[in-house]
Amino acid sequence: MPRKLFKKYMPDGEQFKRHKHLSWLGSHLHDPNLWHLTRRSVSRAFLIGVFCAFLPIPLQMLLAAMIAIICRSNLPFSVGLVWITNPLTIPPIFYFTYKIGTFLLGANPQEEQFQLSLQWITESLSLIWWPLLLGSVLTGAVLGIASYFMIQLFWAWHVGKSWRQRPGGKDQNNS
Repeated sequence: MPRKLFKKYMPDGEQFKRHKHLSWLGSHLHDPNLWHLTRRSVSRAFLIGVFCAFLPIPLQMLLAAMIAIICRSNLPFSVGLVWITNPLTIPPIFYFTYKIGTFLLGANPQEEQFQLSLQWITESLSLIWWPLLLGSVLTGAVLGIASYFMIQLFWAWHVGKSWRQRPGGKDQNNS
């Protein structure tokens, strides 16, 4: 089953439950659905994690964790997938989502030379905020939903393949 594949990359749930900085979540972390590896929980986790990864906001991991707890999806995958956007991937991803936002709004993209100053960041952010937010939310939603269905299909394919390879399975009887 895909459980074995995914379990290799999962952190220990007991460690999270005892973590001192997560104690404010109380009994919510003790919900077994947050730690199970089922087709439903992992698919939801991909939807949540990918969607939150594309949001141009701080604390994406916290948002992914809260949504995972509410939706009872796999918590480690929901939070871990947020790292799709990391210091190396943020510039190209957010530039792409900004371009999508400007296209959808019919606006002209702002092409400026990057300067590392608080004034430049503040001024530029006020010009690009709406196209960036729209493009990011739309891209995150589309890719999140696509990843949900891809995991559903992958899981079903993997289970079917495992059944066919079992002794006495379909492939064995046809020989």
